[in-house]
Amino acid sequence: MSVSHDVQQIEQANSSGRTPVVFVHGLWLLPSSWDRWAAVFAEAGYAPVTLGWPDDPDTVAEAKAHPEVFAHKTVGQIADHLAELIGGLERRPAVVGHSFGGLLTQILAGRGLSGASVAIDPAPFRGVLPLPVSSLRASAPVLGNPANIHRAVPLTYEQFRYAFANAVTEEEAKELYETFSVAAPGAPLFQAATANFNPWSETKVNSRSPERGPLLIISGEKDNTVPWAIANASYKKQRRNETAVTEIVEIPGRGHSLTIDGGWREVADTALTFVRRFL
Repeated sequence: MSVSHDVQQIEQANSSGRTPVVFVHGLWLLPSSWDRWAAVFAEAGYAPVTLGWPDDPDTVAEAKAHPEVFAHKTVGQIADHLAELIGGLERRPAVVGHSFGGLLTQILAGRGLSGASVAIDPAPFRGVLPLPVSSLRASAPVLGNPANIHRAVPLTYEQFRYAFANAVTEEEAKELYETFSVAAPGAPLFQAATANFNPWSETKVNSRSPERGPLLIISGEKDNTVPWAIANASYKKQRRNETAVTEIVEIPGRGHSLTIDGGWREVADTALTFVRRFL
């Protein structure tokens, strides 16, 4: 996803006069994974902006052909990249993120960059302590080899089925894998895994910031990658914010693919309802 494409979306949002909603993807997905969400939010009167991480390819086909472009991306680098782009918006946006995008959403909110935030099955930030077995298994394809910290790592179908698509049919899981799954940088998972031992971790979130704004955390009941224990621990940390609304909701029967699978609309409507309350 070229920076020019992101800048173009920001210019369109500014000229529309509408409130922008920025969508932030996580590992193993691209900005295009938000296309249907963007259409729903546009229909609701917002200006959707689907931002890429540095060097994101435009298409899944391109990403599969050149997986190496994803390597060497860190949480801090991606957060700064997104913050710079969001700085180009004339109105304070809502920010909606999934998985590591949900962690980035909370980092951006802590910097005072969003008017309302929705973090969906968010990767844990520093200070979030639960580490369920299913999370370890879901991240094992990356964390199992220390050299992966410098690499781009794709998931096999079996790994994707466990980490993302465990709550859908085999047929849908295969379709999601073909349609959406791309390689991802290994570094962010190592950063998250070591965050609680590293006081300088880039996965720090300023959860008490008076500028944070309202935050909704959405958790998929059957998520193996970010189970309720992690989402709820993030919520409890964020709830200590004394100036802003903090809420959590669990969507029954859904796994980590909840933003892209057949039930995506229910999740999108949950996020939209929250954003509408504040912006």
